Amino acid sequence: MPEVGNAIPHESAAGHVTGTAAYLDDLPRRERELCVVFVGSPVAAGRLKQIKGLDAAKATPGVRCVLTHKDLRGPNNFGPILSDEPFLVEDELSYIGQPVVVIGADTSEAAVEARGLIELVCREAKPILTIDEAIARESFIGPHRHMFSPGSEDDQLFQAAFDKAPHTIAGRFRSNGQEQFYFETQAALAEPCEEGAVRVISSTQNPTETQVVVAEALGLGMHQVVCECPRMGGGFGGKETQSALTAVMVSMVATTTGRPARLVLSRAVDMAITGKRHQYQCDYRIGFDAAGRILAAEFAFHSNGGAFADLSTAVLERTMLHADNAYSIPVMRVTGQVCRTNLPPNTAFRGFGGPQGIAAIENGIEQVAAQLGIDPLTVRKANLYQDGVAGRQQTHYGQIVRDHVLDEIFEQLAESSQYERRRGDIEKFNASSATQAKGIALSPVKFGISFTTKFLNQANALVNVYTDGTVQVSTGGTEMGQGLNTKLKQIVADEFGLSVDRVRLMTTSTEKNNNTSPTAASAGADLNGAAAVNACKKIKRRIREYAATLLANVEKGFVASPEHIRIEGGMVFDDRDLDPRARLEFGEFCGIARRDRIDLGARGFFATPGVDYNRETGRGNPFFYYTTGAAVAEVTIDRLTGELVFDRADLLMDVGKMINPGIDRGQVIGGFMQGVGWVTNEELLFDDSGRLLSTGPTTYKIPNITDLPGTFHVDFIANTKHVKNVRLSKAVGEPPLMLGLAVWLAARDAVAAVAGGKPFELALPATGEELLMTLTKLSVPSEPRGTKPSVNGAPTNGAGASKSAARRR
Repeated sequence: MPEVGNAIPHESAAGHVTGTAAYLDDLPRRERELCVVFVGSPVAAGRLKQIKGLDAAKATPGVRCVLTHKDLRGPNNFGPILSDEPFLVEDELSYIGQPVVVIGADTSEAAVEARGLIELVCREAKPILTIDEAIARESFIGPHRHMFSPGSEDDQLFQAAFDKAPHTIAGRFRSNGQEQFYFETQAALAEPCEEGAVRVISSTQNPTETQVVVAEALGLGMHQVVCECPRMGGGFGGKETQSALTAVMVSMVATTTGRPARLVLSRAVDMAITGKRHQYQCDYRIGFDAAGRILAAEFAFHSNGGAFADLSTAVLERTMLHADNAYSIPVMRVTGQVCRTNLPPNTAFRGFGGPQGIAAIENGIEQVAAQLGIDPLTVRKANLYQDGVAGRQQTHYGQIVRDHVLDEIFEQLAESSQYERRRGDIEKFNASSATQAKGIALSPVKFGISFTTKFLNQANALVNVYTDGTVQVSTGGTEMGQGLNTKLKQIVADEFGLSVDRVRLMTTSTEKNNNTSPTAASAGADLNGAAAVNACKKIKRRIREYAATLLANVEKGFVASPEHIRIEGGMVFDDRDLDPRARLEFGEFCGIARRDRIDLGARGFFATPGVDYNRETGRGNPFFYYTTGAAVAEVTIDRLTGELVFDRADLLMDVGKMINPGIDRGQVIGGFMQGVGWVTNEELLFDDSGRLLSTGPTTYKIPNITDLPGTFHVDFIANTKHVKNVRLSKAVGEPPLMLGLAVWLAARDAVAAVAGGKPFELALPATGEELLMTLTKLSVPSEPRGTKPSVNGAPTNGAGASKSAARRR
């Protein structure tokens, strides 16, 4: 029986529920292991004038080293795209908590005592904390980017499209950031090795990047650094690049002292110094007709990148690529710019900029529907991409959206969720209730699968078959709870006709898999699964060639013929020979093959085909395929308190043929609820000095069991047109997160029922406070004549965010 397609348990399920799955902080203490802490900048912006107390800290009993940038043996700068971030501060202070001094000590008590003796003397400067401040001071990261649909490069032609449109809207939309809140914080353990080498065990999504950065910081060759990642307690993008700093700090201590060193950040410190999902500001303009068909659109994005580039330019690129979401817009212009501020450098987060782009167009759809006085679902249907229909399948960057079932998803979901009946019931409810308001929304997602940087779309895998018929598999993919290793076990087991208990995934290590891409972009199973299949096919080809000779039977007239060799059901046999005695058990066969010197190991490689995007022109094919889906959300808001109750969710997704339905279902539910958290309860707050105020679960509310909808339906739709990718599967990690926007749209729908046609702005996230303030403003009598007109509640000069939104950075 094939293993692919079965909902077998996660490979670490038993370890997770019993607490025996070891994470980095659970690993046994090494002999003479040191505890590592660091001293961070006390200010968001300024100059470091002097470090006092270094000698006193070094003299503290139990302290083995106190290190600054002067102790780095390589260049003091790094970055995955732009190398603009220092490992340790030399002069300029760029955000609160930025590492300056690293301490290694025998005990945590000694390390903390030494840290308290160090004083950073600074000349503080006024920090830049918001997008508006960065724009005013022309503080940017990277170039100004653009993407134009054919013909929209010309200003006159572009404006003509708006002039011809019967209706137009314009406004400014803001979406706030989000904390990854992985359960395991940033953590690393370094062990010195012979000949100056170092072994780093890191909670990272990107072992190769960690290897590169540690080697550069220590002045070593990459061959002198091994990075391992046994497993992570979550990543969500936050450990794609930002795990590097902890790895460098422990490596500095280990190589300086010749002793193992470990650093595991506390939750408060982790949240305070690491980057989040980017806050965005989008100025938009949309032209449309009476049926809600969008004729022209313009989106100008600005993101808050924080102090250094990190992945911000790539995140912005994906935002721009997803500004269309699931809609075919004939004339479209998208521009973007990353703003440099004095906050920790923002970074990857599940969706990687896609959510911010999709939120902007979905907000625009609501505005179009409101102006026309029709159901937003009607507008969405009028603008969907149409597979195979000329003029309704090309994106603004030139890629053809094909082999999808967006129409079918809308039709099936609207029917199964009883959208029309519920819409009528909600209207009746809102007309009769003075204390509550209900809302409903159906929104789609079309998410491109691939890294938008071409060279990252590659993977390698090492497969070793042993003489007992068991298999070890090593890839560059990292397991962070998403089930990658479980899927890989199923794929490899099927390749050899084995049960999954005979396949084991090994610890991810740069020693076994070199030059790997991060486990990100929802492509972990796609890339590493295809590479593993490639390795398996090499081994199977050797097995068939050898077995053809071994099992040939001249007496029966069976000449050696590799095409007749089967590797199935734990057996190796010639399908022409029906004698059960002519079948060899897989392990027995492997023992025989090894004695005949047959190679039973192979390295596989995979490079995603057809991905070719030119970021200078903003044109090309950045994606291998698209994962699509839609969600219906219904909410109830208390008009007197702003409390939101999530009543019901109906999700329908096309994820191809599932390798593991249980894991995919879990990813859909988990991703969706993480998106719900982003648009409702998760609010990042900074004070005026740039210090994060929401540094733990008491002040930053991620979804819990009570935030789940009372009724929750998740289903999948078949798509016979999808004929690519490993086992005809589709990526499922990130796309469901964008469906969480349906909850924000439903909340907006509920507020609109109270607004009675008045324009309003609803911030994202729509916290209880935000909803109450918005409802309160809508209950105030209209402003006197002469007030400057507004669209979407935002004055045409772009000012006027709500009070809570103004405090968000």
